[in-house]
Amino acid sequence: MYSKGSAGRAYGAASYARVGLESDVLSASPHRLIVLLFEGADTAIGTALVHMKDGNLAEKGRAISKALDIVNNGLLAALDREQGGQLAEQMAALYDYIARQLLKANLHDDCAALLEARRLLADLASAWKAIEPGLQSA
Repeated sequence: MYSKGSAGRAYGAASYARVGLESDVLSASPHRLIVLLFEGADTAIGTALVHMKDGNLAEKGRAISKALDIVNNGLLAALDREQGGQLAEQMAALYDYIARQLLKANLHDDCAALLEARRLLADLASAWKAIEPGLQSA
């Protein structure tokens, strides 16, 4: 029924990881969902860096596209510009800059632009994690 070879084990591990992620997403708070988006973007950028180093342009492009999708359709789309006011507008401008860095990295094989996008997202993720509800002392 299941393959016993290494490809079968890899497929099984990938399926298990996917189910774990899906379960995490389905049970996550809104705060945790944003953390997952930051983690996904970081993973995609890390994958892009590996493919860029290896000269695998197609896979590099796919990984950067995934990171762009997370930034534009996840993080940027999650901003509440009405309630967030000026802070939300500044975050939107930062996400726009990050997206442009990702595009630059993809178009010009610019490792520095990719690393800049990753660093900015990591800084934002760190700040976001620090404000996790329930972690503040009463």
